[in-house]
Amino acid sequence: MKAIISTFLFGMLFVSIGFCQATQIDSIRHRLNIATADTSRILLMSDLSFAYSFTNTDSGLFYADQAIQLSEQINFQRGKIRALFSKGAILETKGDMPEALKAGFIALDIARKNDLQLETAMCLTFIGNVFYDLNDFSRAIGFYKQATEINEAIKGIPGTEYWRFQTEVNFGTTFMLNDQLDSAFVHLQKSYNETLHDAVWHPVFLMFFGRLQFRLGKRDAGLNYLRQSLRIFENNKDPYSTSDACRLIATCFREMSENDSSIYYAKKGLVGAQSIGYKTSMWDASKLLANVYETKDIKEALFYRKIFDSTNDILYGPQKVKGLQKTLSDEQEKQLKIEAKRVAAQNRLRQYLFSSGLAILLLIAFILYRNNLLRKKANSLLIQEKEKVESTLAELKSAQAQLIQSEKMASLGELTAGIAHEIQNPLNFVNNFSDVNQELLAELKDEANKGNLDEVKAIASSVIENEVKINHHGKRADVIVKGMLQHARTSSGQREPSDLNKLADEYLRLAYQGFCAKDKSFNATLTTDFDQGIGTVTIIPQEIGRVILNLFNNAFYAISEKAKQNIVGYEPTVTVTTRRVNDKVALRVSDNGNGIPAKLLDKIFQPFFTTKPTGQGTGLGLSLAYDIIKAHGGEIKVETKEGEGSEFIVQLPIQ
Repeated sequence: MKAIISTFLFGMLFVSIGFCQATQIDSIRHRLNIATADTSRILLMSDLSFAYSFTNTDSGLFYADQAIQLSEQINFQRGKIRALFSKGAILETKGDMPEALKAGFIALDIARKNDLQLETAMCLTFIGNVFYDLNDFSRAIGFYKQATEINEAIKGIPGTEYWRFQTEVNFGTTFMLNDQLDSAFVHLQKSYNETLHDAVWHPVFLMFFGRLQFRLGKRDAGLNYLRQSLRIFENNKDPYSTSDACRLIATCFREMSENDSSIYYAKKGLVGAQSIGYKTSMWDASKLLANVYETKDIKEALFYRKIFDSTNDILYGPQKVKGLQKTLSDEQEKQLKIEAKRVAAQNRLRQYLFSSGLAILLLIAFILYRNNLLRKKANSLLIQEKEKVESTLAELKSAQAQLIQSEKMASLGELTAGIAHEIQNPLNFVNNFSDVNQELLAELKDEANKGNLDEVKAIASSVIENEVKINHHGKRADVIVKGMLQHARTSSGQREPSDLNKLADEYLRLAYQGFCAKDKSFNATLTTDFDQGIGTVTIIPQEIGRVILNLFNNAFYAISEKAKQNIVGYEPTVTVTTRRVNDKVALRVSDNGNGIPAKLLDKIFQPFFTTKPTGQGTGLGLSLAYDIIKAHGGEIKVETKEGEGSEFIVQLPIQ
């Protein structure tokens, strides 16, 4: 399916230019060099960006960013959409789904605000494609349905026919993967018949219609269609679609228990995908090969399992999951703000109507007041209106309470999803290596019975290595759970006047000794400058101790990482100072490490976010510190320069 996205999706975007192949790069570059109008240059750069996605993704991203920048300078919204679309397609091919989805949502928002129907349908289809690659078929179907409605509304306009086929093939294939075979048949058969004389689209529908036929029980016909499409893709030298066709054929043979044929086509598809960096195809093919080899050759199974694990980490690893959650959270927040604005506008209209009505009623009441004959009637009307106002206010308060509750539940859902993903990662490793050890122990038993001591030793070594990994990831899960418990635990300590200078000095020495114990080569200069005039501060010593210990550990980690770069003249240094400012005390922890990238500053206090490599941090330390300082009525912030170091400032009220 990804082959369709990468090979055909963007090519149909620029109908005036034509279908972009890598062989057309020189032609597009020539037209770009002689183009004078900025709008033409933007469209050509977007087209060139997509053409480079087949050979050089870095160049593709460069031209996409150039097109976006120029579009913003001249306010060419249609060009910005198409450049974002090209960038998203390249990011999707590379496996960076969070950034691809982010580009798609930005482009969709611009298209909708400018009422660009074709571009809106394109963006909806693209976002559906990303959710397809994430195996979120329900969401993908929702976006395809929206795109289909727009495609039908603009049907007949030049250039829209391609997009109708694009949406139809994705729509039908998603129904098939979601086990809605009847719906899949309706979409794929219709477009299969309509594209019989279309050299671009027909082999694509031929491939997926063949897979559907196989799933419907027509195995011979299905395999025949798939082989025909494979021959066409190979003749056209289309590695993306060739890789997809090989994977689908391999899957069919696997379901027929013809493992040798399945292995042949899966390997062919994997090699093709690796040659072009086609991550989702590599993920699928390596997973299929690992499963087939489980009963044939455990070494081969482990080899392909490693490829699968590596690719899986690129596509669906913790950082990508966090990025995806952030993108979805931002989009959800944006939609909530839009809905809130709509509700606010309705409320303002209601208030205006109510105020107008009330003014009229007051005028009537004034007239009736002067007319004693109608006074009772006026009073009655005023009482009725008052009841209506109170009812309206009650409804507004109820709606406000429901909105607050919805936001709380949304936040709880996001936190729960983050916890689940963080714990699932080490558990997956534990389960995977446990499964492998079961198979290895069974094999060890057989080899022991045969008396093959060398093979027994080799298998035992593998089992030991796997047990070490199981132990490592089990401890990793334990650290995450303990961090979560610390984060959720309500402090039972009592606040008491404490010497903050003494507390900071003790924990500084403790943290330094602990770091030296873990790394014998570690050495650093510790500098303190304590304000003796701050007196005592009313705090919970244990809680504040946890905060400053975390800050010291982070500072030592930062300078130790920079020290590994062997920079001439570099001296690792951590500086701790305290100062009294009016009725507050400020504790500063500075280091001369590598600093924190500016793009990460707004995330460092979020739960589960960490800049450390996988396995070296839970992402709960600064989040927990933030909550503790807030509970004390203080604040914590950071100042940093990349390459020069960071400084964390904790401010606490003295009383």
